Amino acid sequence: MDLVKAVEQQQLKKGHKHVSVGDHVKIHLQIKEGARERIQIFEGTIIARKGKGLSETITVRRISYGVGVERVFPLHSPRVERVEIVRKGRVRRAKLYYLRERVGKSARVRERLMSKEERAMQEE
Repeated sequence: MDLVKAVEQQQLKKGHKHVSVGDHVKIHLQIKEGARERIQIFEGTIIARKGKGLSETITVRRISYGVGVERVFPLHSPRVERVEIVRKGRVRRAKLYYLRERVGKSARVRERLMSKEERAMQEE
């Protein structure tokens, strides 16, 4: 059992601790198309965070051409290059599933002002 935990600790990515529900993020994904690889950016609001350890996932939602698009990303996947925070959200819920029924300005999340420590963590 200790060997399993040791391997899991090795696979964990360190920089994703600071993302939380309500944050507007850009997720840089490695996409394989035939022999080529490229980076694709998915930008949206985190509406859910589930699991812990190696199986931790976030659900990101955005509106694309008037249609809501949600994708679930494993945070510690090797395909996820990096998670970039555009702005921090100020929310009072653990899951923001109510945003699915809202469109336009009512679907916005209030912005939370970051402290100096949080800003320094984000720049790393």
